[in-house]
Amino acid sequence: MKTAADIAVVGLAVMGENLILNMESKGFSVACFNRTGSKVDAFVNGRAAGKNIIGCHRIAELIGALKRPRKVMCMIKAGSAVDEFIATVMPFLEAGDVIIDGGNSHFTDTARRAREVESKGLLYVGAGISGGEEGALTGPSIMPGGSPRAWPIIRPIFQTICAFTDNGEPCCDWVGESGAGHFVKMVHNGIEYGDLQLIGETYQLMKDGLALANSEMAQIFARWNKGPLDSYLIDITHCILDHRDEDGQATIDVILDTAGQKGTGKWTTAIALDLCQPLTLIGEAAFARCLSALKDERVAASKVLSGPRLHFEGDKNAVIEDLEQALYAAKIVTYAQGYQLIRAVAAEQGWNLNYGGIALMWRGGCIIRSAFLDDIKKAFDADPDLVNLMLAPFFQTAIEKAQAGWRRVAVLAARLGIPTPAIGAALAYYDGYRTARLPANLLQAQRDYFGAHTYERIDRPRGLFFHANWTGHGGATASSTYQV
Repeated sequence: MKTAADIAVVGLAVMGENLILNMESKGFSVACFNRTGSKVDAFVNGRAAGKNIIGCHRIAELIGALKRPRKVMCMIKAGSAVDEFIATVMPFLEAGDVIIDGGNSHFTDTARRAREVESKGLLYVGAGISGGEEGALTGPSIMPGGSPRAWPIIRPIFQTICAFTDNGEPCCDWVGESGAGHFVKMVHNGIEYGDLQLIGETYQLMKDGLALANSEMAQIFARWNKGPLDSYLIDITHCILDHRDEDGQATIDVILDTAGQKGTGKWTTAIALDLCQPLTLIGEAAFARCLSALKDERVAASKVLSGPRLHFEGDKNAVIEDLEQALYAAKIVTYAQGYQLIRAVAAEQGWNLNYGGIALMWRGGCIIRSAFLDDIKKAFDADPDLVNLMLAPFFQTAIEKAQAGWRRVAVLAARLGIPTPAIGAALAYYDGYRTARLPANLLQAQRDYFGAHTYERIDRPRGLFFHANWTGHGGATASSTYQV
């Protein structure tokens, strides 16, 4: 028999439906609503038939079906639709009720909405959810943030339906106030962009560089998944390369090489630029998708622009070993850059984040889940103030071991004319980060020469700025100094 619902979910696309079924399977009663009423009927009479799920056709009916304090979760497209939903549902709620946005909203929008909702005496949560449709059904990674008083109210549900580590730890915990939950989910997606691009470049080096068959590459990825690269994305890559259509044709070979994106990778890169954080690998991964979309231009260019002929002579097994090392080292850089951005935004927003806890939330259920994240958690547990993941002893040693193969891969790619923007950007970032003196002294001199932008000196205290009369007739007047 259906009773008053523990939570309401609005939006019956695949993520919404699967989360509802997940909640119900864990013992919670769920009320559901969709703007298109026929979808409610189809769900309640279909996948939800016979389950403790209440279909509603009006907002008033939905809210009336809930236990107090009422929890209303929207699983709808990010943007204005979320604002419209909040405006629609707020008049039916009372102080202490919770509105939850489980979509991919921009964290600045979530921060604004939290302020607006809290001003009405209600509570607001922006919950990043990762794991795709399978994760939503069986246990996703959930990253909630917003009104701190909401966490005890939603925690029993969220920490029951989420994924768990092998040690039984929930892959869901309170991230922080304001837009912290959606921000951490955004960085998760940025790291996902990086991981996917690195795997794609490795695939192309094996396919076009070494002329390996899909079955051979599938075996390589399967083997890698038993070592340090053990992860969801490596595992599905092995499965994809082995998959064949009904007619026996390799599915991977008939997929058009244009990648889509929903915006989170671009958001991550844009925020990094705003805060002057060198998120180079993730930025290259986003731009690589943009380049892939120029399919017609690339096809035309391939007929007129020259480059090396793709022909490898040498020990393929040695190259495969190098590729594993390059992929692992570059993966470390992806996470190092992601965490560098998290730290910068947390400082700007005044958030007190648990960096090891974030790695734990990503350990299961989400797209970037991997054994690698245990090492990240240990690194931050050992040093909560770690400024860059590459400086942790474990990762420092790992990169030192991997970098010879990493460099050989970068050289091989350039020699064969195979684009590896993410692998190359990762190596350039590593070399730049470990270089005590970069050529920015020349750059700053040039800026001062043509624009009187001033410079600091190594023989004077930081914070003092100077201008040189480079031509002898430029005078002593200089521009003011500021950072955009």
